[in-house]
Amino acid sequence: MHVLLASRGSRGDVEPLAGLAARLIAEDAEVTIAAPPDAEFAGLAARAGARHLPVDAPIREMVQSIAKGTGPSIHQHVREILASHGPAFTAVAEQGCDAIVATGLFPVVAAAQAVAERYGLPFASAALQPRTLPSPLQRPFPMPGWPLPEDVSDNRELWEWDKRKMQAMFGEPVNAYRESIGLPPTDDVRTHTLTDRRWLATDPVLSPWEPTDLVEVVQTGAWMLPDERPLPADLERFLDAAEAPVHIGFGSIPVRDAEDAARAVVESVRAHGRRAVLSRGWAGLAPIDDADDCFVVDEVNQQALFPRVAAIVHHGGAGTTHTATRSGTPQVVVPQIVDQPYWGGRVAELGIGALHGGPLTAETLTASLGIALAAETRTRAAALGPMIRTDGADAAAALVLAMTA
Repeated sequence: MHVLLASRGSRGDVEPLAGLAARLIAEDAEVTIAAPPDAEFAGLAARAGARHLPVDAPIREMVQSIAKGTGPSIHQHVREILASHGPAFTAVAEQGCDAIVATGLFPVVAAAQAVAERYGLPFASAALQPRTLPSPLQRPFPMPGWPLPEDVSDNRELWEWDKRKMQAMFGEPVNAYRESIGLPPTDDVRTHTLTDRRWLATDPVLSPWEPTDLVEVVQTGAWMLPDERPLPADLERFLDAAEAPVHIGFGSIPVRDAEDAARAVVESVRAHGRRAVLSRGWAGLAPIDDADDCFVVDEVNQQALFPRVAAIVHHGGAGTTHTATRSGTPQVVVPQIVDQPYWGGRVAELGIGALHGGPLTAETLTASLGIALAAETRTRAAALGPMIRTDGADAAAALVLAMTA
């Protein structure tokens, strides 16, 4: 059995696919992960034992260009994605493929669904966070040029509006691609692409989902890739040298004013008498001076590191939030975009950390870090950690096997 797993996005979009791939490979499946050509994604595929199919340009370059305001327009980007991903998925289908699972950017999922339909392959659309799933309990995301209508308050009506918005934004290029491979156009590109039965790869404790008649959702639990890599020896020495430090990292988010952000986080950690482990990440965090109370890391095993720190300051990506919560360590979430405010809100609601709102300054972050370092927060975080499921990829693998049976 050969399964194609596809996404275009940052590490948080690709690593869950690697987690699913590892479980499928354990069931003797062959897996191809179609993802951007960045070296870190090739490394994730290799760790899972899967083949990495590099598609399109490196995502890191694209994210940084968007952050600088120099990226392509949305319409141009959609067409570029369909033009690059459609043929790549077609090549896999023609070489022999038994199922396709896609997540990440909508046009990637649209290309994957169209290829699956064209070749009669089972297909599943997966969400890595619940905010894009239709529900009367939440409002859809506004998008650039498409603010939510001010005169509509009913969430069901808003999700119908969202359907029309998606058709207006993506209908023409997606239908053009569909017709180019011999498929009929659709007048409901959102439902046709994402289907009316979607998988939700989040933990039910951290991210509970209430069933709704708007869409059928199968919540599998988060897809985690086990990480057995040892921590670097110099990091081990730093961790052992004194009281547990605070970890700070913003993952694949190119934080604006990285120098100011680094100064704010380091000074806030020092205000609490703690040392810091700075994860360089796409923000390029770096020490603000030559003091020996800060240690800089690049990509390391977070599953091994997080249980050994006093608190975790991060951007609120789905993967980082799951890993941090599973570690039993308190968190401070400094959200930037999309679903990150949701994850920060969940951390605060569960009492396992703080949602940092407003400007990122030493003063404001010192206050947020104080919440995370409080004894009652540590107690709740430690109690909740073991409740986070680690078998989400197993559940998803079982669904894939059932699709192909």
